[in-house]
Amino acid sequence: MSFDNPEKMKWWGWGLENERYALADPHYFWSFLESKLGPLQQSPRVSSLNDIPVPPARLAQSDLARLKKICGDESVSTENSDRLVHALGKSYLDLLRIRHGRVEAAPDAVIFPENEKQIKALLEFASERGWTIVPFGGGTSVVGGVEPPSVDKPVLTIDLQRLNRVLEIDRASNTARVQSGILGPDLERELNGSGFTLAHYPQSFEFSTLGGWIATRSAGQNSTKYGKIEHMVVSLRIITPTGILDLPTVPADAVGPSLLQCLIGSEGTLGIITQAVVRLHPIPEHRAFATYLFHDFSAGVGAVRDMLQAGLRPAVLRLADPEETAVALRLSKTPRQSFTELLGQWYIRFRGFNLEKSALLLLIFEGPRNLVLVTKRETRRYAKDGVLLGGLPAIKWMKERFRHPYLRDDLLDRSVMVDTVETAAPWEKLPELYKAVRLALSESILDTAPGALVFTHLSHAYPDGASLYFTFMAQQQVGKELEQWQIVKEAATETILKHGGALSHHHGIGSMHKIWLDSYLGPEGLSLLAHLKNKMDPNNIMNPGKLLGS
Repeated sequence: MSFDNPEKMKWWGWGLENERYALADPHYFWSFLESKLGPLQQSPRVSSLNDIPVPPARLAQSDLARLKKICGDESVSTENSDRLVHALGKSYLDLLRIRHGRVEAAPDAVIFPENEKQIKALLEFASERGWTIVPFGGGTSVVGGVEPPSVDKPVLTIDLQRLNRVLEIDRASNTARVQSGILGPDLERELNGSGFTLAHYPQSFEFSTLGGWIATRSAGQNSTKYGKIEHMVVSLRIITPTGILDLPTVPADAVGPSLLQCLIGSEGTLGIITQAVVRLHPIPEHRAFATYLFHDFSAGVGAVRDMLQAGLRPAVLRLADPEETAVALRLSKTPRQSFTELLGQWYIRFRGFNLEKSALLLLIFEGPRNLVLVTKRETRRYAKDGVLLGGLPAIKWMKERFRHPYLRDDLLDRSVMVDTVETAAPWEKLPELYKAVRLALSESILDTAPGALVFTHLSHAYPDGASLYFTFMAQQQVGKELEQWQIVKEAATETILKHGGALSHHHGIGSMHKIWLDSYLGPEGLSLLAHLKNKMDPNNIMNPGKLLGS
């Protein structure tokens, strides 16, 4: 059941059903991958949702009638297809399970409310019955954030896609009040029509919602200039099992610990976010691009740190290590290269660089024209150890940035374990963290597979540190795919925590990272969060098993 998205989505992969990642030279890419991982084989998957067994719904007819009375007959679905696509997010584990037809738990009903009155009544009814509520935005979680728990009572998934409007734009304050279920493209389209942008573009942008971004402390690709989502939110309205919390809309206050920041990142465990007031920016007057090549990752990291500490704020800043640079070349290389490409390669060699063993820095600047030009010019002072390649690689990346997740579908079709881990750390700890996590990933993979491919980029940079984003690939261990992934995930996460990294920078906690939260926050920190949960959700009906509790 879909009210506002007429295009069909993949239940077995990423994005739209008819879309895929177009490799410039498929043979060149796949032969490179097999040289790293060993021979790859096709992986069968179930052909239809109808082939996947679904646990029977546990709702009595009288309860189903009550739900339909609250929201209307067309807003309540117990169809197996709806239950299945709301049973999992989009992580490697999620796609592995649904492709193999292994869905252990599914919501007993999926509800599509259209207003806050209905949501409030749903929470009251669920509290009365002791049922579980799972809020659902775009369903793009990669940490188990929307998966129904395996419990012996009904689970209702509340899909917020019908709360999808921009309610008000305050032109004097450059803010907007927006409903939480709006998708990224729809939000930008509405704001752009009034001359504004939120400028928040996570890789899931096309299929994720404002409420989901807020619930998980999302980071967009332009965060170096504009900040993460928690820096963009002025106030929230959230419906909880004990009432409605509507925070004041003010630019700043000093009224004790921030309730706003307690709600941002709560991952549906405290209530359902229905509205947010967010800070806007004028549509950028000008945009410019630059690309630098450094001899190694360390030199690039030093240049990025110096830029940020000098006060420079590119909108996008993305430094790929040599392994990621090499993979990017394999993805983009065409069978017949243009004269411009050949000339560029000659110039790089002439300057003493090896393109496949160097670190590539992409920069995108935007804002008032004069400020953009000054910022772009100033970055050259701090990138003096690199070679300037012009803007074309950054332009190409920007055009393709939402296409990259589609490649994972083809990798899964060829039995490739492919996933990511992300973290953030101070500059002082970053070099050792980078080396240690790469080593942990490689060594843990090689325990179960003949080859490993690990590559990394730095993004979301701050004056005091930055985020690191690791991607890893290997042959799947057929029949033990879940156990294989668990070994690698645990090795990487334990190493991150040992070397002072963030448990998560922007993916969130969900059910996947919850086991490490105690060691990350400490018992007192975890206890404070538990007290907040108990106060706002005393019967533990809101998304149990995520972030906190069981």
